[in-house]
Amino acid sequence: MTQPTGDAGQSRDIAAERSLQATRAWTGLSVILLGDLAITLAAIWGVSSTGSAQTVAILSSAFTAVSTMTTAYFGIRGITNTAQSSIDAAPPPQS
Repeated sequence: MTQPTGDAGQSRDIAAERSLQATRAWTGLSVILLGDLAITLAAIWGVSSTGSAQTVAILSSAFTAVSTMTTAYFGIRGITNTAQSSIDAAPPPQS
């Protein structure tokens, strides 16, 4: 199989890269949402099975875990997108 050359090949490479990045973004987001759901369900179970004295501790811990995990994902994703944009915008090296 031959490699495409010229603008058509570059266009396909760019489209493939964008598709890959979109797949990575959606996969990461779904993992974060499932993790947040698991933490929420664990917190609901913890609150329902314990006395009222520990409710505040359980809920504050769950809130901290959910917000930290979600913030980390969006922070890393934003930095990755910024870095990729700057690499794509850079002029090609001269020989």
